Amino acid sequence: MGARYYGADSESGDRIDDPSEDALFMMISDLNGSDNTFLVVQPDENDPVWFSSVAVLDDGGYEIVRRDTTCNEREVTTSTSINDIARDLTIWMAARSISSR
Repeated sequence: MGARYYGADSESGDRIDDPSEDALFMMISDLNGSDNTFLVVQPDENDPVWFSSVAVLDDGGYEIVRRDTTCNEREVTTSTSINDIARDLTIWMAARSISSR
């Protein structure tokens, strides 16, 4: 059975359905600069209208991309705090799930 709302997939093949803030924290913590460089969170549907991604930067830290085509939103930020990234993504994704119901 697929995710109820969305899923998080890492480059290494790990997947978590409807990830909590703690699950996102763990997935981001597992990212590295060689074989697991990014993760993507998006709805479990064909042609999703929103997604977010986190990628390891060469000089340290992470690039966070949030895209929502329903409101023409595209934001790219950087951060070194996994706590902040996981919290912010959780809040952002909750707003997407609520607005799509």
